[in-house]
Amino acid sequence: MAAGSSSHHQSSLARLLFYLKPHRTKVLWGMVTLFVVNIMGVYLPLVLRDGINELQSNFDYHRIIYYAGVILVLASAIWGIRILSRMLLFGVGRQVEFELKQRVFDHLLTLDPGYFALNPVGDLINRATSDLDNIRRLLGFAVLSMANTIFAYGLTLPAMLHLNVRLTLLGVAVYPVMLVLVQIFGNSLRSQQLQVQQQLSQISDLIQEDMSGIALIKIYAQEQNEAQAFQERNRQLLEANLKLARTRNTLFPLVGGIAYISLLIVLWVGGGDIARGSLTIADFITLILYVQQLVFPTALLGFTITAYQRGEVSIDRLEEILSVQPQLKDHEGALTLPLELVQGRITARHLTYQYPGAPRPSLSDISFEVNPGEILAIVGPVGAGKSTLANSLPRLLDIAPGQLFLDDIDITTIRLSDLRRAIAYVPQDSFLFSTQISNNIRYGEPLATQPLVESIARSAQIHSEILNFPRQYETIVGERGITLSGGQRQRTALARALLVEAPVLILDDSLASVDNQTALEILHNLAASSRRKTVLLISHQLGAAAQADRILVLDQGRVVQEGTHQALLEEPGLYRSLWDQHQLRSLIS
Repeated sequence: MAAGSSSHHQSSLARLLFYLKPHRTKVLWGMVTLFVVNIMGVYLPLVLRDGINELQSNFDYHRIIYYAGVILVLASAIWGIRILSRMLLFGVGRQVEFELKQRVFDHLLTLDPGYFALNPVGDLINRATSDLDNIRRLLGFAVLSMANTIFAYGLTLPAMLHLNVRLTLLGVAVYPVMLVLVQIFGNSLRSQQLQVQQQLSQISDLIQEDMSGIALIKIYAQEQNEAQAFQERNRQLLEANLKLARTRNTLFPLVGGIAYISLLIVLWVGGGDIARGSLTIADFITLILYVQQLVFPTALLGFTITAYQRGEVSIDRLEEILSVQPQLKDHEGALTLPLELVQGRITARHLTYQYPGAPRPSLSDISFEVNPGEILAIVGPVGAGKSTLANSLPRLLDIAPGQLFLDDIDITTIRLSDLRRAIAYVPQDSFLFSTQISNNIRYGEPLATQPLVESIARSAQIHSEILNFPRQYETIVGERGITLSGGQRQRTALARALLVEAPVLILDDSLASVDNQTALEILHNLAASSRRKTVLLISHQLGAAAQADRILVLDQGRVVQEGTHQALLEEPGLYRSLWDQHQLRSLIS
């Protein structure tokens, strides 16, 4: 256990040095200034000792002024240089915090959607904020305090031993007890700090989830249950914090008390030495000043330990994120595919995909081809594998090589950025950012002009409704598009996809909240476009699917029928059954 703990501490220290490496010059200067401060701190009592000795033998008012001036200059220099050292080291902490935040965010953007499905957003936010704040304190306050303690002892103890070996050894004799206490409490502090961070992540996750689903909470009148759930997690966080506070409030007074015991020993024993004539008053006062100088860094050791333990826990939690490797990434030697050369032919050859842990494949031995500019509708019952197929094309799923092709090129060999630029995808969940509608539409092309945005919005059948909003295209969309209706969100997301001019367009049931007539107009606009896209229309609206050039019918992950709407109606099978149900629903409504 001890070996494992030692290895862990070495690992944390190695990562700490790695974070500091780009700023080693500033850290070095910070250490140099701190070293100079401590040298001057050792020299100052010696000046006072010399002054006392001189004035005892020959009292001179002018010499008092001289020594007072020297002490004032030294104290002022110590004050100024100490401020400089704090600015340098605390500044490094802030800079590392900035760099780590950017590094974490950049890394999160490389991870697959599945990672965020398994890891609560609240926990990730807490790691990127609270944990990074702890690391900043470790790199600023803790490093400065540790270095200051080492310099204080390393420089002050030799000076004390030079003055009086016996009194110095008696004064520092209690400090090993302090180190034993620190070792005993250290592991408890670390585990309790980890518990606090985990409870804080759970609180953050619950808040984020409830704020996102506030409408659902109110619809089902679950405010009281959610409040109770929050109260329980809040209570667990309180208990974890109180447990940590009890440990800290036991350790720190003990450390501080032991530090002051050394001062009492020097006063007690030193007074007797002066009475016996074995110690001068000047040396006695100097020793007291030195002990006082050691009291503060020693008493501060408790707070330094806490900052270190917090920072160590937070480093581990942060590195857990940074150590995750994306499952979907460019293979070595990935091909570049210029957008202007993409025709839009899609080919599937015996495509099979099974989610990890699933009892059966979601797609099983699927083969089909879509010609450039063709509109292919994909229909089937719930769970047929339609969305899995949609996610496979832009490689949101880890598809095996040799199964899916774009313009006869295996999609697993194409650079991800080039593949995804060639495919515009409107998923079932039409996510919108909390910004202006115009910014949501031009998300894929931030420099698109307003006339182009409005032209695309007309194609998506959303322009006239945007004009009815008080601020029109400058209307701010609430978080996740909550201020818009479902149909408005879907058409805004469709406009966003149309604006990027990708040769391939995937609509994954993204017209589900749009009325049948509007859906037909959207499809007519896509078919009549001068630059026709290859469109994969996944839909439960068979009235819209019927307008496609061809229809692919899926059931339990397999292609069971393929053909035009009219041809499929003329043969018995799943499609005709789905069409009859569609017609019946139309009559009822």
